[in-house]
Amino acid sequence: MAYVISDDCISCGACAAQCPAEAIVEGDGHFEIKAEACVDCGSCADQCPVEAISAE
Repeated sequence: MAYVISDDCISCGACAAQCPAEAIVEGDGHFEIKAEACVDCGSCADQCPVEAISAE
């Protein structure tokens, strides 16, 4: 299951910097995770300061 980023995202980019699969891209209003590229490692969720990332 891929991780997802909620609307609580503050677009700080901390998650994208930590993603080993480069699956996180800047979307409309907040960052988004490309499900097909996500390797379910959870490193993005560990870096999010507002806990906007969770497993789908």
